[in-house]
Amino acid sequence: MSAIPVAIGRRMPAAPAPDGTDSALAGLGAPLIDTHGRVHRDLRISLTDRCSLRCTYCMPEQGNEWLARTSILTLDEIETVARVAAADGITTFRLTGGEPLLRTDIVEVVRRLAALTDADGRPVEIAMTTNGIRLRELLPALVDAGLNRLNISIDTLRRDRFRDLTRRDRLDDVLDGIAAAAASPLRPLKLNAVAMRGVNDDELVDLVEFAVAHGAQMRFIEQMPLDAGHTWDRSSMVTQDEILARLAERWALTPVPGRGGAPAARWTLDGGPDVVGVIASVTAPFCGDCDRLRLTADGQLRNCLFSTTEYDLLPLLRGDADLPTAIDGMLRSCVRGKLPGHAINDPSFLQPARGMNAIGG
Repeated sequence: MSAIPVAIGRRMPAAPAPDGTDSALAGLGAPLIDTHGRVHRDLRISLTDRCSLRCTYCMPEQGNEWLARTSILTLDEIETVARVAAADGITTFRLTGGEPLLRTDIVEVVRRLAALTDADGRPVEIAMTTNGIRLRELLPALVDAGLNRLNISIDTLRRDRFRDLTRRDRLDDVLDGIAAAAASPLRPLKLNAVAMRGVNDDELVDLVEFAVAHGAQMRFIEQMPLDAGHTWDRSSMVTQDEILARLAERWALTPVPGRGGAPAARWTLDGGPDVVGVIASVTAPFCGDCDRLRLTADGQLRNCLFSTTEYDLLPLLRGDADLPTAIDGMLRSCVRGKLPGHAINDPSFLQPARGMNAIGG
């Protein structure tokens, strides 16, 4: 296992000086609107590419090439980028990984970002996606620091399957983390599961019942071509239609209107109040309403989870640039380069070079 500087994807330059004729070039403080009219309000910040699990659909058990620690953004650098993003209209910051709770300064990251205000002077919202393993230990401090929302990943409730799927025997730790989150004030609490044929597709109802018992929303995710080993096979993916058909055997499902830019379409269970969500990036793409940008742990801006182009902030952050202006320009370059959709279902689609752990969830 090695840690080396990694350059992945095509790196793009910053935007030219704004001339006021294009909202994507309008300058610091203007909304981030792409050429398709989508206003960007969500920045997902990956804090590390490392993880305490080795899920088979994400990364191999051994032989991973980790990002060099010298290339990982510092706390001050993360705050600097987030401050400019908030001024440009970002209202939600989601902390991801890898596993964000492996970051030793995670509580201070939350505290610094939670102190930011958006373009209208309102506090930004801080969310986190985690595998939950260190959650019981860290949750009180995270709540005190200003964390607003949690998504916790759990693909199976069976110990043998969890061990086979994650290559780690840590189910009890995850369940403890979920129990701690259920007892916390953080709402809505969401549980995420990747639905996989022949792996956990017989547990869909069980997972929803588990989520409901913990006051959480279950969200199923269609398996996407984002594994580091590039072994994704469409035939192993459980589709949204299949998921809903299985759940409809247990509950009456009613669509929830007003999805907006949220990645999950939702349905009430037997009229509510409990709901279930499905993120169907492959069979029912929601690109037309996407309002998200991503920042990798090594300072690369990405305008799509499946992008093969990255916008490199690291030289700006560690150079002598006027940081607010330079970061704003790079954000606008990234937004301006955003395509209408990810084209997973097009024959020309190319899987990103980075795996999900190096992009951020």
